[in-house]
Amino acid sequence: MKDKIFGVLQRVGRSFMLPIAILPVAGLLLGIGGSFTNETMLQTYGLLKAMGPGTIPYMIFTVMNDAGNIVFANLPILFAMGVAIGMAKKEKEVAALSAVIAFFIMHASISAMITINGGTESMLSGATADVCGITSLQMGVFGGIIVGLGVAALHNRFYKIELPQVLSFFGETRFVPIISALTYTVVGILMFFAWPPIQKGIYSVGNLVLESGYAGTWVYGFMERALIPFGLHHVFYLPFWQTGVGGTMEVGGKLIEGAQNIFFAQLADPSVEHFAVSATRFMSGKFPLMIFGLPGAALAMYRTAKPEKRKAVAGLLLSAALTSMLTGITEPIEFTFLFVAPVLYIIHCVFAGLAYMLMHVFNVGVGMTFSGGLIDMFLFGILQGNKKTSWIWIVIVGIGYFVVYYFLFSFLIKKFNFKTPGREDNDDEVKLYTRKDVEAKKNGGKAADGAHVEGELSAQICAGLGGKKNISDVDCCATRLRCTVFEAAKVNDALLKATGASGVIHKGQGVQIIYGPKVTVIKSNLEDYLEHAPEEEVTFDVSDVEEPQQENTVENRKKKASYVIASPFDGIAGDITTAPDEGFAGKMMGDGAAVEPTDPVVKAPADGEISFIFPTHHAIGFVTADGMEMLLHIGIDTVKLNGEGFKILVEEGAKVKKGDALMKIDLDYVKSHAPSLVSPILCTDLKENEKVRLLKTGAVKAGEDLFAVDIYE
Repeated sequence: MKDKIFGVLQRVGRSFMLPIAILPVAGLLLGIGGSFTNETMLQTYGLLKAMGPGTIPYMIFTVMNDAGNIVFANLPILFAMGVAIGMAKKEKEVAALSAVIAFFIMHASISAMITINGGTESMLSGATADVCGITSLQMGVFGGIIVGLGVAALHNRFYKIELPQVLSFFGETRFVPIISALTYTVVGILMFFAWPPIQKGIYSVGNLVLESGYAGTWVYGFMERALIPFGLHHVFYLPFWQTGVGGTMEVGGKLIEGAQNIFFAQLADPSVEHFAVSATRFMSGKFPLMIFGLPGAALAMYRTAKPEKRKAVAGLLLSAALTSMLTGITEPIEFTFLFVAPVLYIIHCVFAGLAYMLMHVFNVGVGMTFSGGLIDMFLFGILQGNKKTSWIWIVIVGIGYFVVYYFLFSFLIKKFNFKTPGREDNDDEVKLYTRKDVEAKKNGGKAADGAHVEGELSAQICAGLGGKKNISDVDCCATRLRCTVFEAAKVNDALLKATGASGVIHKGQGVQIIYGPKVTVIKSNLEDYLEHAPEEEVTFDVSDVEEPQQENTVENRKKKASYVIASPFDGIAGDITTAPDEGFAGKMMGDGAAVEPTDPVVKAPADGEISFIFPTHHAIGFVTADGMEMLLHIGIDTVKLNGEGFKILVEEGAKVKKGDALMKIDLDYVKSHAPSLVSPILCTDLKENEKVRLLKTGAVKAGEDLFAVDIYE
């Protein structure tokens, strides 16, 4: 349970990154526009005549100011869409649209409840707000997050739903906005009653944080850095930046909640004399840390590197240090010493908390969009003037941080011989580490190793198909990887078979590679690989790959058991070799029988479990109670029907009895739109001592014995 919660929180944190990513651009527009439309600032720098009201530059900066301000004014709906996109597993665009619909409906429902209960006059002062033109409760980004998480949950559950035939148009992805709209009508009504007490609790937490003084600021800074390796820092700091947890303040006649929102509201208000430190205490601590402290750590790692490796280290660390200084992106440095010397990262977290606390002590009022680098410091500190921001203390404290980080890191690296870049053994690669390296280390290297194996297999398949440039399209059915190539002559069958394929079928420029039920995973990995695959030709030495052993004859051995498989439908039965498809007829996907159905109901051929249902519903994976893996493939090339003509009656993982209905086929539709109705019934994972024996040919009834699997000693 703990791991599951942790995994969900990581996904939530990552989903916050999409709406947060727009803040630097919006902040840049607002910072420049707000600064150069502030008459006090223009007068201070003697720019009033050249750039004051009525001039073209003033008009341009006014547009920039409003363009940036609109983003911060509408963050709730951006978070609703961003979180829904980030948390949705598939069909993310549907989740985004559903989130917008749900957001408007929730706030419209709240607005209706406010009107019904006496209007805004009956509400507490500051309890209501204008949300995209709707009078609603002051929910801030929490409202967007509630919508985003809820819609994502509904989306992931219902985007594949099948409705009865009469309502089928409203099924699958079309159902998601419908259920979201209905759900958030109810949520809006409930929020009218539930949110005021919740809001009161949030404000109480905010007051507690504000009253905790310098100690609370230190704890905030320490936790914000400490959570970065786990990917949970966004979940931690966002409530302080965007909700009442970070405080509330009246700015320009409006009640603003959230530290970052307060700062940018004050930035746009020319009457503000000094930015509120009660808000910027949650932001300004990053500046001395990222502009001065971490570059000092980078210099320490360079100076302690082995002399023969300093040249290689210099470029890497200089780039990482400049990235930290300019943009506030610290992962290249932080994850490097976290990976090789976790104790250094703990010390770094302690100093991070101290940096936030010192900025609070020295009344520094510099806010930020996202990064905490020189760009934000210039826009929201230097450009605003020391009188409004006290930015000079960033430099004073920062110089001290540079010195402390340099000497402390140098001492500890030498004392404990930490393997920072350039101090590795001579045969080790000089590199900086990333979050992926940390995740791989936490997982015992499994993630990296698994990804490596998958990448090798995908690269080999790519090469077997003639390289990335020769591949036009990749798809799959229940058992085959179906690829279209530009030049069929470049396809290497031997190389493809060496990847574990049981056969390769050519149809003009179409290539079908037979892998069995695991093909969907292979297809997904190949598509991921092709996104970043090198354009140059990739070759493999097939001579190093063992050829599959030929099937041994087992009839001369003693039979020790037999399992009987029944026909899943009424029809005409025949040997699998009579199937009108060379892949099935050649037993490349397994052995069994071929039946042309005459009845629309497909029934379980034995007691067992549904192992998978192919997305296009034309095939069902089945495992018998005896452990026999089977495939019920309805028709030939029916994957191209995209689910039309098939109605699934069971779910994946369902336990079934022999004769239970699994699927219903529209026989007329499939017969007229597919090459053949002949349906292979296969055992896909026969062992060397197992052999299929056909029991019935010609007319057969559902439930009648079709073939046996004999097991020999």
